[in-house]
Amino acid sequence: MLGSLVGTVRRNHALEHATIAVLLRRLGRDVRMVGRATGDGYYLYADLPTDLVEDCTREALARLKSGEGHLAVSAFCGTNITVAGALAGAASLLTLGQGRRSDRFPNVMLASMLAVIASQPVGRLLQKHITTSPDLDGIEVVGVDAGGHGGARYHKVRTARRRAM
Repeated sequence: MLGSLVGTVRRNHALEHATIAVLLRRLGRDVRMVGRATGDGYYLYADLPTDLVEDCTREALARLKSGEGHLAVSAFCGTNITVAGALAGAASLLTLGQGRRSDRFPNVMLASMLAVIASQPVGRLLQKHITTSPDLDGIEVVGVDAGGHGGARYHKVRTARRRAM
């Protein structure tokens, strides 16, 4: 059961990323958006028209199903931030006890910067193999609802998996 939930969240995470990629392509990079995958779809926090979100979600789903799995991996994903923090923290701790006292701060800074640089490809690999799954066969969008105060501040995209017959 837990494995099924994790797989569902991974697929919804991929759809969330792909939808944001489609939206950014249509609207440009100046749009502020944040997504969060759940077991029954994902939330998209953005002040956008609901019909646009639904249209882009359906396009993203079709593109993932047609083999554009690269859309599941995003440079803007929170996984990248988490990996950067974890690697920089570990590098700092490992470096802190090394060398003369006067050399520690520059060494910690250098190690942290190198860790942040290394985190970019590591974060993408984690997304590709652990936090997203572009395998959306059987997944369908069942609805897009808007909510928030003063207009559509967030959207809940609901997905479901069709059972094989």
